[in-house]
Amino acid sequence: MRAFVTGATGFVGGHLVDRLLAAGDEVTALVRSPAKAAGLGSRGVRLVPGDLANRAALRDGAEGADVVYHAAALLGAPNEAQFVRGNRDGTANVLEAVRERAPGARFVQVSSLAAAGPSERGRPRTAIEPDAPVTGYGRSKLAADQVVRESGLRWVIARPPAVYGPRDRDNFIKIYRLARLGVAPVFGDGKQELSLICVPDLADGLRLAGTSPGIEGGMFFLNHPQVVRSIDIVQTIGGQLGRTPRLIPLPRPLAVGALALTDATARFRGQPTLLRPDKVNDFFAPAWTADPAPFMQATGWAPQYDLHRGLELTYQWYREAGWL
Repeated sequence: MRAFVTGATGFVGGHLVDRLLAAGDEVTALVRSPAKAAGLGSRGVRLVPGDLANRAALRDGAEGADVVYHAAALLGAPNEAQFVRGNRDGTANVLEAVRERAPGARFVQVSSLAAAGPSERGRPRTAIEPDAPVTGYGRSKLAADQVVRESGLRWVIARPPAVYGPRDRDNFIKIYRLARLGVAPVFGDGKQELSLICVPDLADGLRLAGTSPGIEGGMFFLNHPQVVRSIDIVQTIGGQLGRTPRLIPLPRPLAVGALALTDATARFRGQPTLLRPDKVNDFFAPAWTADPAPFMQATGWAPQYDLHRGLELTYQWYREAGWL
């Protein structure tokens, strides 16, 4: 199988490339920094320097592909317009290249549960409910999904929730470091219900999205069936560290102020951030859960890492890598 991967040096994309290589696929990767991607090149990945705005590089990468995995995404931006340019317009550029150079390829859109929006407690989202994103990032991913649906290509949309695991620099590492200090901030009462996915399970699922018959034109949620609460994550991490972190509930007004300060600081420094004021809608939603059963039934996918096993894998990797 000849695969073209965008976002191959990122957290999810890097694990996806590992999975594709293990399966014997020929992999071409779009990379913004060839130096950062040198390790991929040494493993036989064909590197195409460029980004989502470089149409020539995208055409080169897509040439002759059997499947295209679009894992690149803009996660932080100063405003919603830039989220849209990075996620919707970048996706449109990849689709254009695929139509020109690999029109028969399957296109796997690595979307996000953020594009669907939050759920109600006790009622995981299904594919039949209307999308209702609550952040600029989520709306930009939904706009990208719509471009995919209208592309005329053979597409599959995969929507994972929060992703964690080895090499994660953005999510659970912060909780580990705070828990080690004996504190654990939680939004609201800590009972927000969550679906999660450990990154090796997601990599397996994405490859199945690219190879399983009969699923084209489908939108699927990719997450472990287990539903956890935000407080469960904190308590499990504390147990790994031999600590009982003191929970610090963050009320909504305090969170709004903290996010506004984070956003203002990022603007001052000229840095993008995902922690914009509208992120409060994410943090204080009653639940972010989804039903993975349709994808599991259609592909035979069986995620292996529930919260306990996934955090054990993550913790061991953090320790071995010297991050804790």
